[in-house]
Amino acid sequence: MPKTSAYVRAEFDRLGIPYKQNEGDSGLIAAIEGGKPGKTIALRADMDALPIKEETGLSFASTNGCMHACGHDSHTAMLLGAARVLKEHQSELCGTVRLLFQTAEELSRGAEVTVANGGVDGVDAVFGTHIGTIFGKEIPAGTLLVSAGSFMASFDKFVIKVKGVGCHGSTPEKGIDPINIASHIVLSLEAVNAREFNACDPVVLTVCSIHGGNAYNVLPDEVVMEGTFRAVNEEVRQRIARRIQEIAVAAAQVFGGTAESEIIWGAPPVVNDPDMAKLAAEAAEEAIGAEHVLTTLNAPNMGGEDFAYYLQKVPGSFMFLSSSNPEKHTNIAHHNCKFDIDEDVLWMGSAVFVSIVQKFLNR
Repeated sequence: MPKTSAYVRAEFDRLGIPYKQNEGDSGLIAAIEGGKPGKTIALRADMDALPIKEETGLSFASTNGCMHACGHDSHTAMLLGAARVLKEHQSELCGTVRLLFQTAEELSRGAEVTVANGGVDGVDAVFGTHIGTIFGKEIPAGTLLVSAGSFMASFDKFVIKVKGVGCHGSTPEKGIDPINIASHIVLSLEAVNAREFNACDPVVLTVCSIHGGNAYNVLPDEVVMEGTFRAVNEEVRQRIARRIQEIAVAAAQVFGGTAESEIIWGAPPVVNDPDMAKLAAEAAEEAIGAEHVLTTLNAPNMGGEDFAYYLQKVPGSFMFLSSSNPEKHTNIAHHNCKFDIDEDVLWMGSAVFVSIVQKFLNR
């Protein structure tokens, strides 16, 4: 991340764009002051990678054990491309363009740091985009998706520590089996998905990790479970968190054990402002053609994005740019060691950013 930040700073220096680095991380906040007074619009790109060993076989593949398996390097490139064009036309702009290059989106912490550093202070609208296959491999490369309302889900983590009493596996009656308790918690949480929420209100609650015991004939004292939950409604999100805690405690009590649960909050749902989503769609159609723009969603995506923190402060819209191209093997799922993007669509992301700025500031 510091190296990426240094690269972006060097580009700002080359372009003559003033900037400051965040206190608390290596994120950057820059500004292009237009030739005439007006509103302020913010454009955001995330810069972080993932601790995944890259196996794409590309000549420029990462060798340090981390890779851009979610396309954030592309987001950085697209916003830098837009910044170059906007700088060249600086005198024509009526207002200010703020450029947000943030860290730690994968940890859902970078946006909060940028907000704390004044990233959206005085901002009238904020826009961002994500590349890849998130909304479906079947969406052809070069298609931009933007719609009003619920766009992506919240994403949060839970940790449940189940405590029992260890004993020999041949005499389970002499202990309290935390593995049995954990199994009942898993099944009960599955029932939350299926039985406690309206089927038309998307909910995901998944146990992804269970650790307990290290011998075939010994019941352990403790089992630790971890998982994630997603929702597109904040009230539902809070209710899921309560139910995780209630179910863990109750299931453990039934079998004589105890359970402690921790909710590690990620980011809230991404909810696009209707007017800003409409403006973004119109700007995209002007930039890349109406045939490349989709404005309807069958359902919100259950992936999460900490761009939601900006939308809690400022009206705006998040977008998705598909780079799914089977012929170029760029239709692979995100967070996969072979993930790659179709670089032929990068200009579209830059062009859409520029078009949004022109439409918002100069309308």
